[in-house]
Amino acid sequence: MNRRDFLASSMAAAGVGALGAEAEARTPSTPMPSYYELRQYHLVTTMRQEFGDYLRDVSLPAMNRVGIDPVGVFTTMFGPESPTFWLLLPHKDIESVATLGERLAADEGYRTAGKTHHERPSSNPAYVRIESQLMRAFSGMPVLEKPSGDAAAASRVFELRTYESHSKQAHNKKVEMFNTGEIAIFRRTGLTPVFFGSNLIGQRMPSLTYMLVFENLAAREKNWGQFAGDPEWKTLSTTPGFTDAEIVTNITSLVLRPTGFSQI
Repeated sequence: MNRRDFLASSMAAAGVGALGAEAEARTPSTPMPSYYELRQYHLVTTMRQEFGDYLRDVSLPAMNRVGIDPVGVFTTMFGPESPTFWLLLPHKDIESVATLGERLAADEGYRTAGKTHHERPSSNPAYVRIESQLMRAFSGMPVLEKPSGDAAAASRVFELRTYESHSKQAHNKKVEMFNTGEIAIFRRTGLTPVFFGSNLIGQRMPSLTYMLVFENLAAREKNWGQFAGDPEWKTLSTTPGFTDAEIVTNITSLVLRPTGFSQI
């Protein structure tokens, strides 16, 4: 078995292990869940413009050519460690995750246009480090949804939230809660989702991550208020087995803004 096949099979095994009851809930008409790669490129301040230009002119076009589309590119609006570029890469299957580097390396336009960036010396690096996580989409929202209508306005902001649990069983219960009721309440109360994913690889496991989009910060405050006061949500969130005290140990929230060239 070569390295690429080993990596793909290892990721596939991780994906199967994270499914739990979701695999049983799928029907033949349900799309296969996507995989999401979320990268953080931590930069020094002086490299922000140059690295952004590279993403816009070289990296995103190449990713689109090899089948990664749409690509989300965001910067931190509220949260730690800036400047940081966040990249959201949707993959149709685990093979796409495992072979992305090879496909980019084989793309002549990527090699040629990115030559200066790719050959930067260690004394003048393009970024400080990369952090990444890999997620598998929930069965209740198996594919990424691009913002539309008011949520696609230039003023749009994104909220990235991660819920940690104390055990895999508790994590699976929170995923079930989203799939069977919470996502629907989100949509009805104006919390527009972009994706929901169970983390397969990353920090602070077991955990799930999801992204919401809002027309602006005022809409974010308004819609979260509508959600918090919703009678159906109050009933669901106090149902034994679904309370935060039983299944959630920590929640992290970041507010991101899209770059002018983000495709999400």
